[in-house]
Amino acid sequence: AEHMRTGWPICYTSADSVFQIAAHEETFGLDRLLKLCEDIAPTLHAMRVGRVIARPFTGDCGSFRRTANRHDYAIEPPAPTLCDWISEAGGRVHGIGKIGDIFSRRGISDVRKGSDAALFEHLLALADEAEDGSLTFANFVEFDSLFGHRRDVSGYARALEWFDGMAGTFLGRLRPGDLAIFTADHGNDPTWPGTDHTRERVPVLGYGLGARPVGQVAFVDVAASVAAHLGIPSRGPGKSFL
Repeated sequence: AEHMRTGWPICYTSADSVFQIAAHEETFGLDRLLKLCEDIAPTLHAMRVGRVIARPFTGDCGSFRRTANRHDYAIEPPAPTLCDWISEAGGRVHGIGKIGDIFSRRGISDVRKGSDAALFEHLLALADEAEDGSLTFANFVEFDSLFGHRRDVSGYARALEWFDGMAGTFLGRLRPGDLAIFTADHGNDPTWPGTDHTRERVPVLGYGLGARPVGQVAFVDVAASVAAHLGIPSRGPGKSFL
């Protein structure tokens, strides 16, 4: 209510290297919020703050809700990533969700955004349409933003059940020779005290790998494995588990 009365943006930090600015889309303005975050990001990146996040919301006092117009202004990756390797080799990288923001749009051919339900529709479409030799890279943020941080156990359970049902539809769309990998960048256990990310090891599930364990792997190994599948050189420290 004070934000809407004074017009001052709401600024706060997180346990990770993030600076967030929240503002009402109607009283403050979405374009104004995005411009503010874009302007302040270079200063904070120079201080090694990893991301500046625009957090727009709507509603009235007592019923505020975030919108899907979040935008992350991330510091550029310090070295070429899998997205760069693919694009420099002539392949296309289709980003779904906040993928473009995470990588500062570097190496990303196009980005599709929306709610998680809309993002899954984009994923299904790209399963049909994506070019041979391309990467479709999707991030479903609502597990984290709507249920994990808010410690909403029943909401998290419903989201998992929804995703589990949709995953079968997605796998049924894959073409011969396609590879799908499901993983996450951190945990966010809704039963744990507090509101921050949690530190359990996340799963790495592959479709098109064959029925075998891959052992304990890291993100760099996922990147190396995707590169190997696409037949391009891996330029990072990871090792393919294919």
